[in-house]
Amino acid sequence: MESGLSQGATAAPEGGKAQRVKVQRRPVHGVLLLDKPIGLSSNQALQKVKWLLRAEKAGHTGTLDPLATGVLPICFGAATKFSQMYLDADKAYATTLRLGVKTSTADAEGEVIAERPVHVTQEQLEQVVQRFTGVIAQVPPMHSALKKDGKALYEYARAGIEIEREARQVTIYSIRIVATRLDAEKPEVDLEVACSKGTYIRTLGEDIGEALGCGAHLGALRRIRTGGFEEAQCVSVAALEAMSDEQRLARVLPPEALLAGHTVVTLDAENAARFLSGMRRRGAWGDADAVAVFAEQPRALLGSAHVKGGELIPTRLLSPPEVRESLLQQLMNV
Repeated sequence: MESGLSQGATAAPEGGKAQRVKVQRRPVHGVLLLDKPIGLSSNQALQKVKWLLRAEKAGHTGTLDPLATGVLPICFGAATKFSQMYLDADKAYATTLRLGVKTSTADAEGEVIAERPVHVTQEQLEQVVQRFTGVIAQVPPMHSALKKDGKALYEYARAGIEIEREARQVTIYSIRIVATRLDAEKPEVDLEVACSKGTYIRTLGEDIGEALGCGAHLGALRRIRTGGFEEAQCVSVAALEAMSDEQRLARVLPPEALLAGHTVVTLDAENAARFLSGMRRRGAWGDADAVAVFAEQPRALLGSAHVKGGELIPTRLLSPPEVRESLLQQLMNV
């Protein structure tokens, strides 16, 4: 349960009539690394964290199924301008495959649609897993958030409608067999998968089960990495609820955390002001596709850019109020 009162909730003073309590929103800038709990959709988790921080503007960097847990970066204010980079980032997952049972959704939430005996050896498992590394084609599952004519596929699936889907190419960088329980009454395999954006782990698990000849579905799914962010850096909703307002704000990383790995360019006051107004700047910079641009004094993120032919060309810019508010927020967290 969420502690306190959400925006628009009512409170009844002693002997009085219930009153509406409105949360006072404020500008918050940066990224909070949330360990999304099981049972919440990504949007529900986003709204809960947004309320806890009283933030004016927030967004996430890619959905996780309600049954999945793990790394979900929540972007606030200025950081939302760079969230697309993490939508496109590589991911890593820990998952448990339950062998011998197929379900309607390819996970533990669906109805059992087929059961088969499991006669799988460790060697067979290792051989099959290797076949699914590299560039592979996947047909997106019906129980997914992918949209067709403005509606998510899972909405069609719930109505019993099957939509034709085209196969997509994704890259599986590695599949590591963490543990096996092949001789158990309910055989299972624990895997860690490193993959490109757009990979459906449920589909991967189901396809591995078919290749093994017994079928399979996901018993559990956890995202352990997205881009450069890992599960050890994350905070749970319960931990956030137990924190003071200052402690919650201190968990918010600055917007430039989303630009790790970018080439850094620092501008003096005059050039910083011109860049922030959208003007290109010239300098002795080498060509670079991804650049994080900072003001020299005080040091503050101005936005992202790319360099071509010695020209610094703005890509995404913070507004002057966002620059000031981000600086103030970071000073408060020191």
